[in-house]
Amino acid sequence: MNLFDKTGKMALGSRLRLLTAKVTEEASKIYELYDVEFNPKWFPIFFVLSEGNPKTITEIATEVGHSQPSVTKIIKEMVLSGLVQENLKSIDKRRNVAGLTDKGNQLAEKIKIQCADIDIAIDCVIAEATNNLWEAIAEWEYLFEQKSLYQRVHEQKKLRESKNVQIINYEPQYKSAFRSLNEEWISAYFEMEETDFIALNNPEEYILAKGGKIFVALYNNEPVGVCALIKMEDKKYDFEMAKMAVSPKAQGKNVGWLLGQAIINAAKKEGASLLYLESNTILKPAINLYHKMGFKKIAGQPTPYKRCNIQMELDLNYN
Repeated sequence: MNLFDKTGKMALGSRLRLLTAKVTEEASKIYELYDVEFNPKWFPIFFVLSEGNPKTITEIATEVGHSQPSVTKIIKEMVLSGLVQENLKSIDKRRNVAGLTDKGNQLAEKIKIQCADIDIAIDCVIAEATNNLWEAIAEWEYLFEQKSLYQRVHEQKKLRESKNVQIINYEPQYKSAFRSLNEEWISAYFEMEETDFIALNNPEEYILAKGGKIFVALYNNEPVGVCALIKMEDKKYDFEMAKMAVSPKAQGKNVGWLLGQAIINAAKKEGASLLYLESNTILKPAINLYHKMGFKKIAGQPTPYKRCNIQMELDLNYN
């Protein structure tokens, strides 16, 4: 249709619904062709019940992939049509199960002939078509189970918006942003500690003068994120990634990831082999980000922070 040429893939759902409506309309005519009084929407549930023993609403819903209220509604409709009987007593004493009536079983046998003809007709369409829609649907269903359309669109949104994020080196004009962005998240979950005040009030002296670095993320020229690479006096670790903070209004724009990559690259340029960080497991998005970057959990390092309950390291030789 010309409309879908104009809308592009944005209208995928609408196009599928239109195709579904056409197929459903054809299905109603096909049932009439075989002198079968049947509603096409009943078929998945009817088919499941035709395979054998009565089933509970939960079992049917699981098999057909519908919600329990939806299955209950359709069962009621088929009960009224005389095809299904509910509230049966099963072998294992369970109640409220549904099964086909004699009329339903007779109809199931009749529909088998219809199904055979439909299978051949669909195979003919597949043979005529360039692409196998049946196989494509199965493939798309599998891919959406692995990662939903919403997740995929969200990722693209983040990638697009992240192109407008600029990572720059710290300048004195961003001193207040460095402090306020960190105070915002720390105060939201914990209490500011002495080491926080030392680092945030004197970043030039505490971080930069000792061989560290601070990066600032700008979005539309506004500082929305910060992160520091702090030189450590430790035999095992050269640097610590610390004081990462992202403004809530900039979340979802890949700011944390971009800051983290800037820190990792800077540490590599300094010849570091291991990068260290401290955090708290209550900060689930941050912990997930660190795992995504390649950080692994460790233990045993001394820490000046009461809030620290997880320590991690990144082997820069394999990252």
